[in-house]
Amino acid sequence: MDYLFEDLLVIDAATFLAGPGAATVLGDYGARVVKIEPPGGDRYRTLKGAWHIDYNWLLTSRNKESLALDVSQPEARRIVHELVGHADVFITNFIGDQLAKFEYEYDRIHEINPKIIYAHISGYGTKGPHVSKRGFDSSAWWARSGLMDFVREQGAIPSTSAPGMGDHATAITLFSAIVSALYRRERTGQGGYVSTSLMANGIWSNGMLLQGMLSGTDVSMRKQTRGVNNPFAHVYETLDGQFILFTVINAEREWPQLAKALDHPEWLDDERFSDLRTLIENRHALIELLEESIRTMSVEEAISRLDEHGITHSWVMPNGRVVDDEQAILNEMIVETGHMDEEYRRTVMNPLHITGEEKKQPRKAPDVGADGRSVLRSILNKTDADIDRLVDLGAVLEPENQSS
Repeated sequence: MDYLFEDLLVIDAATFLAGPGAATVLGDYGARVVKIEPPGGDRYRTLKGAWHIDYNWLLTSRNKESLALDVSQPEARRIVHELVGHADVFITNFIGDQLAKFEYEYDRIHEINPKIIYAHISGYGTKGPHVSKRGFDSSAWWARSGLMDFVREQGAIPSTSAPGMGDHATAITLFSAIVSALYRRERTGQGGYVSTSLMANGIWSNGMLLQGMLSGTDVSMRKQTRGVNNPFAHVYETLDGQFILFTVINAEREWPQLAKALDHPEWLDDERFSDLRTLIENRHALIELLEESIRTMSVEEAISRLDEHGITHSWVMPNGRVVDDEQAILNEMIVETGHMDEEYRRTVMNPLHITGEEKKQPRKAPDVGADGRSVLRSILNKTDADIDRLVDLGAVLEPENQSS
């Protein structure tokens, strides 16, 4: 089968998630992705904690080939530069002095291969006092962007983000930048530098509130001082301890249907709710009535009633149910891998669909350095003697059971 990016060679010299995530999407569409790892492996492998399955690594490093290099050594850096000479895309999230220390600077990479797309990911951007500040999605994307400040109830302390939430969003942004640069290369024959940051993506995600600030209104502050108790944008608990989110934008149209859905048509004759303005003035009373009513129903019953009457809502679905959600499976958000290992029967697929372009069947993420010899042989034409010498020097690391 032919794949969209099967003629591309991608060097994933980034760590953790946002940069490597962009490489994952390229690999899903057929690109050959060589993952550069340090001795002992990428620290991203450690995020599983005490769990015996390296599930984060399985997700982000599928369809990649692991080449373990000690890039503190000149011989290892020379290998990276040799790979760059053959590559189409180079991805890194090194910042500040790290770029010079490991010889990953754009000017150096571009000089080796003027047609390469150099994709850089950072926490806070490429200018200003925080250029060299380490950033993760929880800090740069979530906390620094204003999102963390807003997503909390009145008087509550801010909550932490879900793992990788901002990284995955940023990965898609970097992917789009890479593909745009590849398109430009098709037209001009020239490579180039593309970049994005976790902070930029967090601010973009928080764009509506921040544009409000730029227009003179602080919705976040108003939420904290006055509260935002909207009965039509509220979370309600069901009889079985589940939760339903209302997202009713056109309240004037849906309110009569909501009252009917919950078998309370008398609410429509209640003078407290006689028109939308009066209803909002008495919103606390309506929230209490809605809470009491929904708390008498199971989540299935509540959803059935709301669906029947066209009320915009969503079940706040537990993660354990998401992975078996029929909607997610039918739309290939959760896919079968075809792998025999029980730990990797299914995986989360990237959210893109391109008509006529198939995605590769996910191949299990490699062990540290598992593909070193095949990468060096097939791309750089290294002999086993060459590779043995690099291994003896400590520039290349490979599993103990792998030999010439």
